Amino acid sequence: MSDQYLIPGPDSQSVPGGRWRSYGCLALSMALVGVYVAMSRPLMATIPLFLLGWMRFGIGGIAMLHWMRPNYDDQPLSGKTRRLLWLESFFGNFLFTICMLLGVSMTTAVAAGIIMASIPAVVAMISWIILGERIGPRIWIAIACAVIGISMLALAKATPETTVQLGGSGRQWLGNLLVFGAVVCEAIYAVVAKMLSNSVSPKRVAATINLYGFLLMTPLGAYAAWSFQFSSVPVNIWLLLVFYALAASVWTVWLWMSGLPNVPAAHAGLFTVMLPVAATLTGILFLNEPVRLNELVALAIAVAGVVLATLQPRSKS
Repeated sequence: MSDQYLIPGPDSQSVPGGRWRSYGCLALSMALVGVYVAMSRPLMATIPLFLLGWMRFGIGGIAMLHWMRPNYDDQPLSGKTRRLLWLESFFGNFLFTICMLLGVSMTTAVAAGIIMASIPAVVAMISWIILGERIGPRIWIAIACAVIGISMLALAKATPETTVQLGGSGRQWLGNLLVFGAVVCEAIYAVVAKMLSNSVSPKRVAATINLYGFLLMTPLGAYAAWSFQFSSVPVNIWLLLVFYALAASVWTVWLWMSGLPNVPAAHAGLFTVMLPVAATLTGILFLNEPVRLNELVALAIAVAGVVLATLQPRSKS
């Protein structure tokens, strides 16, 4: 594979703060994903799955209409690039949305955060297999911090109140399985995004994959909309839907694609630990889910993994 996937780009070395700006974009992108994943629980309680996904892509598409036009310096999309964009949308938008929304509706935001902590390890393995990226010992240690930290969260058993609220432990088990399916989709999305980062602008990627997601979701969404009573949706849910659509379709994709060019995919994958951290904190602070001391310690270990990954050793003269 090309060395462009193995080392950071020149901008991160020559421009002061360029590397940290890339880190900030990646971290903020995944934190927003964690927030909207957790906040999708009240949305799923009011709006059917496929209608929610369809409206998400529709609102995002309206916000990005002006991004669909290529810039004067954009190259025509090749057949390979179009196929990568379709894969990016199919796994990162369409399947991720279905698995995550349905899974979160059957489990808690904290449990979803526990499972999503496996994303960095899955991204690292897929980037090693597909992109041939070298993964150094320090990156593996950082991945281990993320996995160990969230594994500690898994030791905390669900309270009886949570089990009753979710409709039984079997339903929560299915929800957790669907969330793990979303983890695999997110890992594929991260690796394919790296393959696109040097050939297509972030805005064009965001607008194109959102359009593909809208087309894929249209048959199911239109069928769900046929019998849905839109007047029954309260104003606060509509506002939450707009935030969810803009965060999922516009902000997170643009931030992620903006941060990728200067960071290898396996390294960038470590920032996906911000996703479970943000999802867990959102569940605790805004959804009133219970929190234990070992859960807080686990989150601290996961964040330590990100810090370890971003602190580069001094270069030898």
